[in-house]
Amino acid sequence: MKSEEQSLFKTRGLTKVYVTGDVEIHALRGIDLDIYQGEIIVLLGHSGSGKSTFLNILGGLDRPTAGSVFYKEDEITTLNDGGLTKYRRDHVGVVFQFYNLIPSLTAKENVALVTEIARDPMAPEEALALVGLEDRVDHFPSQLSGGEQQRVAIARAIAKRPDVMFCDEPTGALDSNTGTVVLEALERVNRELGTTTVLITHNAAISELGDRVVFFADGHIAEVKTNATRRPPSELVW
Repeated sequence: MKSEEQSLFKTRGLTKVYVTGDVEIHALRGIDLDIYQGEIIVLLGHSGSGKSTFLNILGGLDRPTAGSVFYKEDEITTLNDGGLTKYRRDHVGVVFQFYNLIPSLTAKENVALVTEIARDPMAPEEALALVGLEDRVDHFPSQLSGGEQQRVAIARAIAKRPDVMFCDEPTGALDSNTGTVVLEALERVNRELGTTTVLITHNAAISELGDRVVFFADGHIAEVKTNATRRPPSELVW
């Protein structure tokens, strides 16, 4: 296990309660977890188990009801809206199940939207090459397959050189062959850039891609498993 000094995130007592009328939904029930610099960590669990809520809080997209999140030495759960915006802009890349590309912009232009506001961006062409799309930079989303569009979304996320990538079901809308290509892009980013990667999936086979697997159930962490070795995406059996 990596040393405490290498922790990128620490969550302590993380709780989230959604209130609708008289109904309380306990999405997270006191989560304690450390995430280490440079690892791939896979969050596994059924719908409603708390994975996405946890990811959204770590990504600065939501606030907990109680508990704390430390990013390095900074407690992001105490930041105001402006502080969270700066945290997301400077440190976080996000990839969702659906690609959220702008149809009227080329792949290069979609990536450039992020590089224009980043502190130390890579060139859009460099980011697209990193995910294997160097020959598709001038194509529009309608001219790209689903897997290619997802890889543009990954390139857009990594172009600002984030410290961490949060991926919520990045292969959920893809077949296994296309999903493997997308996972290869994420694994390459982690390996070559050292980008800490937190990946949500319902697909248990994908858990072998990670350094560790965190099993969520009913707002709790049911189990944390460390993989002896990370299995390449091409060896995963879906």
